[in-house]
Amino acid sequence: MNPYVLTALLSSLGLGTTLTFASSHWLLAWMGLEINTLAIIPLMAQHHHPRAVEATTKYFITQAAAAAMILFASTTNAWLTGGWDMNDMSSPIASAMVIAALALKIGLAPMHFWMPEVLQGLDLLTGLILSTWQKLAPLALIVQTAQAIDPLLLTTLGLMSTLVGGWGGLNQTQLRKILAYSSIAHMGWMIIILQYAPQLTLLALLMYIFMTSSAFLTLKASSSTKIGTLATIWSKSPILTTAAALVLLSLGGLPPLTGFMPKWLILQELAKQGLPLLATVMALAALLSLYFYLRLCYAMTLTISPHTNTFITPWRVQTTQFSFPLALSTVVALGLLPMAPAIVMLV
Repeated sequence: MNPYVLTALLSSLGLGTTLTFASSHWLLAWMGLEINTLAIIPLMAQHHHPRAVEATTKYFITQAAAAAMILFASTTNAWLTGGWDMNDMSSPIASAMVIAALALKIGLAPMHFWMPEVLQGLDLLTGLILSTWQKLAPLALIVQTAQAIDPLLLTTLGLMSTLVGGWGGLNQTQLRKILAYSSIAHMGWMIIILQYAPQLTLLALLMYIFMTSSAFLTLKASSSTKIGTLATIWSKSPILTTAAALVLLSLGGLPPLTGFMPKWLILQELAKQGLPLLATVMALAALLSLYFYLRLCYAMTLTISPHTNTFITPWRVQTTQFSFPLALSTVVALGLLPMAPAIVMLV
């Protein structure tokens, strides 16, 4: 892609998200979401492949439907209240429509069906943008309007997303689909705690972005898109393979890795709020996700591909990829748990 065009599209992505962050008016927020959607579509379709075009079309249709629903809900709310202010969501119908539309935007269950299919058709870097940056604007709107939304609805969306994200990834062999279900499960963790401790939602989002970035960049560095190809990585780059396995375990929430921190704090907060049963179900749902991360770790570190030499190659292919983002996100994804007390004090 032409670098000028790429710069314009990435700038538009940033502009759309920033516009939504800064707005308290529904029309401005809707405009930011639309700029965001229209900016990523050329990035998704840049590889002229039927799968990429299909994924782009599916993404456009779902996002357009969600945007239309947001516009309809905000118009309904303005008609009933006489204003377009986000903090004045007094109509329960408008609130329910808004959360349904935003859930469709970020792929919360049961509006998640587009997410694995779309991510499967994209290249890894565009998939990374879709899994991280594209979640920010809708999540900001959910955080802003959370107080007007029925708590039972938020809890249901969060619990369903965590369970669907765990179950859905169990029998997958495509890594992008596995990461899509991982994204759905993590969104569930963020939504379920939102009404009790919004700062934990932001913490979970930040940790999720670092861990997912590390996972996608590792797969990009090793050119892996299927479980079968993971078995060939260790002989080419053993250090990267070791770090990747630990990042996957961090995504699963195992101590002493960074991914354990948000899950631990969320479960603790749910128990404090007098919801021990909900906390137990969430912890059991996390085990489902952990199972498919362990599958990937097993394929990476404990199996030998029939096409791989059984010894470590004495030379290394010099990569032309810029590896600083991978190194930074991996360090954060693995080593932040000891800083948990300081982070808790900050949030």
